[in-house]
Amino acid sequence: MTSIAADAPIRLGTRRSALAMTQSGHVARALEEVSGRTVELVQIVSEGDTNRGSLSQLGGTGVFATRLREALAAGECDLLVHSLKDLPTAQPDGFVIAATPVRADARDVILTRDGTPLERLPAGSLVGTGSPRRIAQALRAHPQLEIHDLRGNVDSRMQRVVDGELSAIVLAAAGLDRLGPETPLQYEHRDLDAWPTAAGQGALAVETRADADPDLLAALARLDDPRTRFAVTVERAVLAGIEAGCHAPVGVHARFEGDEVHVRAAVYGVAGERIVEEELILAVSADTPGQGYIRRQGSGNGAGAADGVDQIDHARDIGSGIARRLLERGAADLVSRESPS
Repeated sequence: MTSIAADAPIRLGTRRSALAMTQSGHVARALEEVSGRTVELVQIVSEGDTNRGSLSQLGGTGVFATRLREALAAGECDLLVHSLKDLPTAQPDGFVIAATPVRADARDVILTRDGTPLERLPAGSLVGTGSPRRIAQALRAHPQLEIHDLRGNVDSRMQRVVDGELSAIVLAAAGLDRLGPETPLQYEHRDLDAWPTAAGQGALAVETRADADPDLLAALARLDDPRTRFAVTVERAVLAGIEAGCHAPVGVHARFEGDEVHVRAAVYGVAGERIVEEELILAVSADTPGQGYIRRQGSGNGAGAADGVDQIDHARDIGSGIARRLLERGAADLVSRESPS
């Protein structure tokens, strides 16, 4: 077990990008409030920050996480904050996701100069994104678009639209909300039912060592939102079940409406020419806030979990069942299957 001296600050490891620093800052302030301790940010440079190649060509899953986890294992920091959508679905030995705070907006946003909807852009319009899922979704919505692979920070991406180099770009609403950039560009939020986003999009993962100081683990548990954890567990189980990496053309979103969880999953052909879809509505209800459990109500999808059992396992069962049905309907033909990520 590792321990932190009572008078020492808690060290939070983070990527150095503006978005990562902003997200980590939010968690740091919340952790200071619940723990009564000072939290300092430790900037860590990952391969994904220094290599400007396409994300889908950099090894895909975990490109931002590997160096951060090396720093955590080496004792350079006490915890990490990740964008959950960037994490491989397989949790490495010795590390735990100690908290998933309340999720931000999970939608994607199309940014243009004049607010023209994606489907109404002129044929040949150049749309910037480096995500195979977003490429497939954009081409499915408008097959006459031209796609430009895009890297860089949020400001540099938006400037390329302002300057007229690109007609539009696709970004995550959560990142825009957290950064609050000033821009003359117009936003078009895409509906999650028609345009499901990456597993875990909009959610943060607070990770630490499994043998972390019990006081730190207890403080982090107070930042956990049970419904967010349940929803993203379903989503990541879908991704793991079809053995597709986090940069595969797969969209999946789970959300709560009252005591029901609604799940929408879609696997796309690379140019959006094909789609395999699955949808599920299941009655559940949140247990005591902060405990990380969901108790099932009713028969749902017949997964057979009993009331009182840790429903995070039930969430994984739901996601695995959806993945199995997607595969049975042909999803394996649409993704390059990897080792579970």
